[in-house]
Amino acid sequence: MKSITSSANPLYKELKQLATSAQARRKAGRTLLDGIHLTESYLQHGGKPELCVASETALSHAEAAAVIRQCQAAAVQCVVLPDGQYQALSQVEHGVGLLFVIETPKTAMPAALAQSAVLLDNLQDPGNLGSVLRSAAAAGIKQIYCSEGSASAWSPKVLRAGMGAHFILDIFEGVDLAALIKATQVPVFATSSYATQSIYQADLSAPLAWLFGHEGQGVAEDLLQLAGQQVVIPHRGQMESLNVAAAAAVCFFEQLRQTS
Repeated sequence: MKSITSSANPLYKELKQLATSAQARRKAGRTLLDGIHLTESYLQHGGKPELCVASETALSHAEAAAVIRQCQAAAVQCVVLPDGQYQALSQVEHGVGLLFVIETPKTAMPAALAQSAVLLDNLQDPGNLGSVLRSAAAAGIKQIYCSEGSASAWSPKVLRAGMGAHFILDIFEGVDLAALIKATQVPVFATSSYATQSIYQADLSAPLAWLFGHEGQGVAEDLLQLAGQQVVIPHRGQMESLNVAAAAAVCFFEQLRQTS
């Protein structure tokens, strides 16, 4: 296992750029999986990282050591860094000191929207996006379509919030949602506080697409008009609406309830 101790090492400098710059990640077509849960999940679902990076402390951590052995058995390059240098790459507090460098997955767009899916219009917060992905995966919804301007689905923050959901989803980014909706073969549902039909009254038993929007502005008006169905999530109290990730989870699991 190669040891890197100098901050001037070219590989370390490349890692630092990937860890700190979204532009560098886009240009390289790579991203980072930081932490034991993400690295284990990636291997579990058949992924093979380009590089495995461990801190010196991680070498004595049982779970991390097991992941490193799997990588070595698969002929993955593995490097070890002093703890201080590793921490400069990591955004995980009190982690075990293990990360993967992977090629950012790219999936070919299907010809038409023909199965249950999630459409995300300009969703900005990485935590919200990761939570939506996690709930969708848990509810058995496989396809995620993100508009231009949405948070990068494969950023380290979104990956951490997704907790491994990325590896069982088909995620499409930079999508023209209007064109997608116009060509859809399934109904499109959007939540709206002005809708008269409750989500619990709607028929969600067939494949459908859920449309969610920006945290503050909601779904763009032109897209809202294209959605065939608008539903409201009933709630009590004085709050005007739910957080988008919470609203999405309610929708997904009501659909799951109706189809189970």
